[in-house]
Amino acid sequence: MAGKTALITGVTGQDGSYLAEFLLDKGYKVYGMVRRSSVEKFDRIAHLEGKLKLVQGDLLDQFSLISILRDTRPQEVYNLAAQSFVPTSWAQPVLTSEFTALGVTKLLESIRIVDPEIRFYQASSSEMFGKVRETPQNELTPFYPRSPYGVSKVYGHYITVNYRESYGLFAVSGILFNHESPRRGLEFVTRKVTYGAASIKLGLTQELLLGNLDAKRDWGYAGDYVRAMWQMLQQPRADDYVIATGHTRSVRELVEVAFDAVGLDWKKHVRSDQSYFRPAEVDLLIGDASKAKRVLGWEPEVSFEEMIRMMVESDLKLLRNR
Repeated sequence: MAGKTALITGVTGQDGSYLAEFLLDKGYKVYGMVRRSSVEKFDRIAHLEGKLKLVQGDLLDQFSLISILRDTRPQEVYNLAAQSFVPTSWAQPVLTSEFTALGVTKLLESIRIVDPEIRFYQASSSEMFGKVRETPQNELTPFYPRSPYGVSKVYGHYITVNYRESYGLFAVSGILFNHESPRRGLEFVTRKVTYGAASIKLGLTQELLLGNLDAKRDWGYAGDYVRAMWQMLQQPRADDYVIATGHTRSVRELVEVAFDAVGLDWKKHVRSDQSYFRPAEVDLLIGDASKAKRVLGWEPEVSFEEMIRMMVESDLKLLRNR
């Protein structure tokens, strides 16, 4: 493992920060790509300063991607960069498509030009299943995306398959179901709930407005899921894998666990608001990760309840220190 070099796009995000930690612990030299015009905070990777090397580039600028690959010479590239918030994809569908779909093509083409021996990981998403055709969803389940984000991810997924089959690249896609952590953005429902519960507990707010409480997701822990990304690139053959817990929870159950963690009755503080509902809802996502378990030896280690309580504790600490 020592001596390997990896490049991570989207390194300032939740997954990027956990993956950077994981690879550094494995002895990798890790480069993280950041956009020149980015106004994103670097707080998720601040603790890695001096260990992680940042390089400037942009998924929409193929010349910058080629330059980065030539300068850093990675053996592994993890493409985690995307416009990844589903509601925003409705407000900015073109931008979402450019980053989340075309950006994948530009990165794959850059790899083909610079060094086709590079192993490539594409972050696919359970949102590609959308209006599900079967339950649970596995690697052969047909896609039916229900948002510009989901549609863009389907493109990114299939262009990765195409470069693997057409050019022989070691290119894989991890079809990751929802995965959360204390580093999740506040705009995502899990963090919105844990932060809201902590705020109400500390008397900073009184009410939490949410959308569809009956929507169900397969929620896992981000730290477990980045391990699967790495395992996919260590295999003798490139392939695609669903990564999920195999258990589904409703937003209502999420709320119950979070508010129980702070000793509050959620029914006194949480209200469902129609304005937070999606234009086209995804009602039930649950993954079948049996292939990942069989081939990669991957299994989740942190339970849903442990993860939500971890997030609540982190948000309590964050708010108390403000």
